[in-house]
Amino acid sequence: MLETRTFRVHALHDGCDHAHGVDAETFEEAAVAFMETWHPEVDSYGQASVVVRDVETGVEHCFRVDFESGETAPCQ
Repeated sequence: MLETRTFRVHALHDGCDHAHGVDAETFEEAAVAFMETWHPEVDSYGQASVVVRDVETGVEHCFRVDFESGETAPCQ
């Protein structure tokens, strides 16, 4: 079992000034939780790009998240 960590998450087009705190075990879980709670604007495919940063380490990842399925993939 993984440890819950705090992440700061924001939609790629919004920038880090609009980030929200999310507690999750993984970067991917934090991305999905952000989508479910804050409903960022999605594209015509029902997806949004979100940036997830681990508050403790500063490590950051970008994901494309499908709003309907919750599937994540790295941004390209």
